[in-house]
Amino acid sequence: MSFWPLLLIAGGVAADAFAVSLGKGLACTTFNWRTGWKLAGAFGAAQALMLLLGWMLAAKFSPLITGIDHWIAFTLLGAIGINMLWGAVRAGGSTNGDETSGREVLVLAIATSIDALAVGIALAFLSVDILGAAVLVGVTTLAFSLVAFRIGHRANEKLGTAAEVAGGILLVGIGTNILFSHLGFW
Repeated sequence: MSFWPLLLIAGGVAADAFAVSLGKGLACTTFNWRTGWKLAGAFGAAQALMLLLGWMLAAKFSPLITGIDHWIAFTLLGAIGINMLWGAVRAGGSTNGDETSGREVLVLAIATSIDALAVGIALAFLSVDILGAAVLVGVTTLAFSLVAFRIGHRANEKLGTAAEVAGGILLVGIGTNILFSHLGFW
């Protein structure tokens, strides 16, 4: 497989991480590059590792994972989104600059990288340099996530608490979209 189709796959796989990073940026009242890099780095690494894991597990466990992957993503993203909404309502918009704890970053990274596992499984049946593909997916996701985090924060500067509420709704919406699309509702 050539570079350009892999780049399109990388962009598609990075879309969820972009949206979640945007939501997390919306929740930050003060911008912190360290937080943005932590989030983006975790998302990029998780996407790359899940792609490799999917490639390695290919046909062995795919029926087990594909049957529940949408429920896992829905639960994780929904729980974090609801937590963001609760935090916005409870704190009345006064949040600290680092809205992303280590545990939350890990959960979000796993939730947004489940589709990379499926892509890795699919790539196992194609002629592809899997290490090169994993690096491309990881770097693309990192870049998309960092940009989205910054855009989200800039929107927060203008919108305040409404931005944090929007971020929570966005995460719940992404989880719901993943669930409904896998269940065949759209």
